[in-house]
Amino acid sequence: MLHPYALNQLSKKVKVQIGHLRWRHSKLLESRPMDKIKINNLSVGQALEDTRKRLMGLSENPSLDAQVVLAHILGRDRAWALAHPEANLSAAQMQQWEQALARLESEEALPYVLGEWEFYGLKIALTPSVLIPRPETELLVETALIWLAANPKRRRAADVGTGSGCIAVALGVHLPDLELTASDTSSRALEVARSNFARYDLLDRVQLVLADLMEGLPGPFDLICANLPYIPSSRLDELTVARREPRLALDGRADGLTLIRGLLRQAKDALSPGGLLLAEVDDSHEESAPALARTQIPGATIDLLHDLAGKPRLLRVQR
Repeated sequence: MLHPYALNQLSKKVKVQIGHLRWRHSKLLESRPMDKIKINNLSVGQALEDTRKRLMGLSENPSLDAQVVLAHILGRDRAWALAHPEANLSAAQMQQWEQALARLESEEALPYVLGEWEFYGLKIALTPSVLIPRPETELLVETALIWLAANPKRRRAADVGTGSGCIAVALGVHLPDLELTASDTSSRALEVARSNFARYDLLDRVQLVLADLMEGLPGPFDLICANLPYIPSSRLDELTVARREPRLALDGRADGLTLIRGLLRQAKDALSPGGLLLAEVDDSHEESAPALARTQIPGATIDLLHDLAGKPRLLRVQR
């Protein structure tokens, strides 16, 4: 048994060492900001829940958006993120997460935050300079591919108002012998389109043209595709999409048909005999769009296809 004096001296030494350890710990905390400490401890499960809560009221499906954001940051799919809630985010991933949430909380659209979006099974790069690709536009691509498959000698196509280039990319990826011309009035949009053509190794088969619709395009074309602005100007202010996406890509002017009218007028000379024109339209154009096409391209076979939601969506003009 230790002598009381020795025990007392040992107790003093232990207290000194504890005090020294506490001092070192406090200095360590000062040199490591709290946000960095949290970074190392944030799990995927916590990040998913925090994201969901912060997007409540900002998103129609905050849980799904949370999964998409985390999966993108982690470089994994959503299933992996859900199956590994215990995994921790790295410091770099935590920083990406905070930046993404800040942009989403400022009501920036999720696809712009991610910098890409899926269209027809392909990842399409995006910036706020172009419209976000939508599932209903896949009807145009599917219809075009079916027609091209049935007409193997028709391989000259134009994508008018290409935006991100999603339509032309989808066509080019699925048909290696297709020659494409992509036009747009926006040079920034053409830069985005060029990046997508490069991503899928299509630059040698695509001619990009800064043009007003088809003006100056090297026709004639066997196939003309267009997803032009078709929302009537009077409706834009009541739509959330008009606050988040480029108005230039949405505004169809007074009746929503101004640009489609111009396209049909030019296509009368640019579409080869027996060629096909496909143009996406607003669901309010069920009667007006076909009637307009009949006046601009007399003698053509004209109909309107409906999308999966049952809405009139695609004007089809067969010369």
